[in-house]
Amino acid sequence: MTDQLSKKSQAWSARFSEPVDELVKRYTASVDFDRRLALFDIEASLAHAAMLESVGLIGADDLGAIRRGMAQIRGEIERGAFAWSVDLEDVHLNIEKRLTELVGEPGKRLHTARSRNDQVATDLRLWLRANIDDTLQLLASLQRALLDLAEANAGTILPGFTHLQVAQPITFGHHLLAYVEMFARDAERFAEVRSRTNRLPLGAAALAGTSYPIDRMHVARALGFEALCANSLDAVSDRDFAIEYCAAASLAMMHVSRLSEELVLWMSPRVGFIDLADRFCTGSSIMPQKKNPDVPELARGKTGRVYGHLVALLTLMKGQPLAYNKDNQEDKEPLFDTADTLGDTLRIFADLVGGIRVRPERMRAAAAEGFSTATDLADYLVRKGLAFRDAHEAVARAVRAAAERGVDLAELGVDTLRGFSPLVGDDVLEVLELDGSVASRDHPGGTAPARVRAAIAAHRARLAAAGA
Repeated sequence: MTDQLSKKSQAWSARFSEPVDELVKRYTASVDFDRRLALFDIEASLAHAAMLESVGLIGADDLGAIRRGMAQIRGEIERGAFAWSVDLEDVHLNIEKRLTELVGEPGKRLHTARSRNDQVATDLRLWLRANIDDTLQLLASLQRALLDLAEANAGTILPGFTHLQVAQPITFGHHLLAYVEMFARDAERFAEVRSRTNRLPLGAAALAGTSYPIDRMHVARALGFEALCANSLDAVSDRDFAIEYCAAASLAMMHVSRLSEELVLWMSPRVGFIDLADRFCTGSSIMPQKKNPDVPELARGKTGRVYGHLVALLTLMKGQPLAYNKDNQEDKEPLFDTADTLGDTLRIFADLVGGIRVRPERMRAAAAEGFSTATDLADYLVRKGLAFRDAHEAVARAVRAAAERGVDLAELGVDTLRGFSPLVGDDVLEVLELDGSVASRDHPGGTAPARVRAAIAAHRARLAAAGA
């Protein structure tokens, strides 16, 4: 008798002569993680039910009962009172079983003209679409935090690096705008993923479509989908949208990781360009002086975690024949964890950036080291008529002389500098000055404070136009 009851708990149990083994049941069940699709499952089921009623496949009384039952189930889920059962495998069968308990026969009619294959694909797209909308808002918040910090430091001198060697003076605001550009591209990518995600699979049924006279566009309009998945086989088996999301998330996390690396470096007492707010740091259990930048360090580590999820999904799909396979159940945990990790990271970093304390005197002192205006001296000689390669050679000899004396280029003096090129005039010291150097880069994309402020205004206008 117990075996019979166990078999009847499965929607497909009439085909089988023995119940599913308990270990197999736990191994194949997904309800522990796919329950987060529950409200989207209800939303899609209501749209499906309304379509069934509109084409005459269920009656108005059936639709009313389904709506009443789903409203109660939604309330139970939101209150945490819904009784989830691993015996029912997944979120879909749990909700369907509860609906049938509440309303009887109309609950059994709901699954007309659909399969769990197109049902889960629809729920997952609805969930991901909503998540992308949240992600876009979080990216906008992080960009605004960076813009605020950049605006406050549009003229703050910072050494620019290549190969982690002092290269040329820039402004801290200009440096921060590079990350705004990165996160703006991330937002563009997520918007593109959203568009390809926003296509309706429902109506594909198990794999071949359905013989019932359904109206797929009715469901698409009700759920806000832009288009239909055009091929029933592809509709139920496609997970490109999930992979694309993880790829976009990997790029976004890579950008966070690059920023994190710089924050860790800048916060080191040996550099001392910035200080992070205490709420983003921890101390040492043995060294009382320590203030560790745990959040940026952990973000670097979590970036690898997100990369792993992308590879997992690519590997999941690479050997699958058409159409749906049980392998696809493994798409959700990597996708969900990617979304959680990215969302938490972006949310924290918007707050972290807003709490950065800048130490401009340390930045300026560092920019004065390493002969950062050497290129300005070469450009000065070019403007005087010297070929650039000859100017480069002359300045390289001047740098070597300054290094041997332990002084900066300007400290060599006009007479000494003229010894490296007779074109050096009394005005040469002006081009070796940090503020003059950054101000001279006055073109679109340049580091001049005026250009930094113009770029900030353009970014703010872009975010406002996007409603972000």
